[in-house]
Amino acid sequence: MAKATGTRSATTGKTATKAATTAGDQDAGKRTRSAAETEKIRVALVERRDELQAEYDQSLTEITELQRGRLDDSAGDDQADTGTKTFEREQEITLANNLLERITQVERAIDRLGEGNYGWCERCGNAIPVERLAAFPSATLCVSCKQLEERR
Repeated sequence: MAKATGTRSATTGKTATKAATTAGDQDAGKRTRSAAETEKIRVALVERRDELQAEYDQSLTEITELQRGRLDDSAGDDQADTGTKTFEREQEITLANNLLERITQVERAIDRLGEGNYGWCERCGNAIPVERLAAFPSATLCVSCKQLEERR
């Protein structure tokens, strides 16, 4: 595939951290942020979405090229070769689908920001910790609620 999907640009990470700090400093009763703070968060999320979209587009291009090559190069393959190629194709498609899911999560975070709900847990309504938003800017649940969800 194109590049590692867990990487984040230094600028995006710093912006998200600053944005998360702002969100974490507010108490649960006050769900307002300044226009400048909101814009910083939005820019960071849009940059991340654009990075993921470029990576997704690249992976689709690579999958298409590899598929064409496999069609031309499959003459004389035995069952093991065919199985290996199928397994590799499925892995590539899974990686592309994971990228698409991450794009969807970032777009949802952008929507939540516009609605004024970014940085607040969807389940309990408490502020999502600064550290969690810094590590995962599109988080929708606080640590406690996420742990409960994962136990189920």
